Amino acid sequence: MTRVLACGIAAFAALLPAGGAFAQTYPVKPIRMILPFAAGGSTDFTARALSQKLSEQLGQSVIPDNRTGAGGNLGLELGSKAAPDGYVITFTAPILTVSPALYAKLNYDPIRDFAPVSLVAAIQNVLVVHNSVPAKTLKELIQLARDQPGKLNFASNGADATNHLAGEMLKNRFKLNMTHIPYKGSAPQVVALMGGEVDMGIMAVTTALPLVQANRLRAQAVLAEKHVTLLPNVPTSKEAGVKDYVIPFWTGVLAPAATPRDIVDRLSGEIHKAMAAPDLNKRLAANGVEAFVSTPQRFAEFIKSETVRFAKPVKDAGIKAE
Repeated sequence: MTRVLACGIAAFAALLPAGGAFAQTYPVKPIRMILPFAAGGSTDFTARALSQKLSEQLGQSVIPDNRTGAGGNLGLELGSKAAPDGYVITFTAPILTVSPALYAKLNYDPIRDFAPVSLVAAIQNVLVVHNSVPAKTLKELIQLARDQPGKLNFASNGADATNHLAGEMLKNRFKLNMTHIPYKGSAPQVVALMGGEVDMGIMAVTTALPLVQANRLRAQAVLAEKHVTLLPNVPTSKEAGVKDYVIPFWTGVLAPAATPRDIVDRLSGEIHKAMAAPDLNKRLAANGVEAFVSTPQRFAEFIKSETVRFAKPVKDAGIKAE
C-alpha cells in the first residue's frame, strides 16, 4: 500500500498545476462530506481526521455529516443525488460494493451514479480464535472444521458485514460446514468471542490487539498482503496457507456522477496530499489505519472488481440484508 500511495502522489503532482477553470477557483464555500454510518468507530474517526486535514489544505471547511440508515445506503443515496459541483462528497466503505448483492433494489447505482475520487485508507482484518479451540494455525483450523463438520461457529458484527463475508469466503473456498452467528456490532461480537460463545471471528486489528496481547484470543492470520505493524508476529493469510484471502476494510471518497473532471482530480490530489502528511499518517497509524490511496480510474476499477468478488459468497450463502 505504501507503493500505491507513492505512485498516486507522483501521478497527481503533475495534474494539480494544470487544473481547469473550475479547479483553479474551487472551492469557494464549505464542502459537505456525507458519512453513511454512525459517529464513533474507526471509519468515522478516519473520515473526520481526513476532513480536518482537507479543511486546512483547501482553506474551506470540509464538514462531516453522519447520515445513517439502511445499512449505509441512505447516506450513499443522498450522496448520489447531490448536485455534481464538488460541494457534496461521500465517504464510503465496502457496503458500496456489497449492497448490490444484498439488496434486490437500491435507490442508487453504485457504479453509474458516482464519480470515484480516491481510495483513502484501509484497516486490516485478523482472524482470531478462542483459546479453547485446539487449532494453533489457520491450516489446523481448516482441518479441524473438515474433521468435525458443523461443530465450529464464527462470529461477525452483522449479517451483511465485511467480516461475515470473509467467513463465508473461507467456508466456500474449503467447503467447510461452519455456523455463522451474527451480533449487532463489534462490541457484542468481542464479548461473545472472549466468553467462548463462539469459536472464531474476523475483526479489525485494532479491536483484536489488546485481546491478543492479554492472551484472551489467539490471532491466526492477518487477511493482508503484508505483515501488520501492530501484530508483527502474526502471519499473513498467504503465509498461513491460504492464498488470495486478502480482505481489508477499505474506505474511499466519491463525488456525484457528472462532477467536472478537474474538480475530481483536484479533490483526489488533495486527498493524496493529506494522506501523505506525516501528522495525519501518524495519527491514523496509531489507530491501525493505513493510507490506501488511488487514482480516480483505479478506484473505479476497484469498485467493479470488489462488487464481483463479493457477489459469489453472498449468493452462495443466501445472505440477505436485514
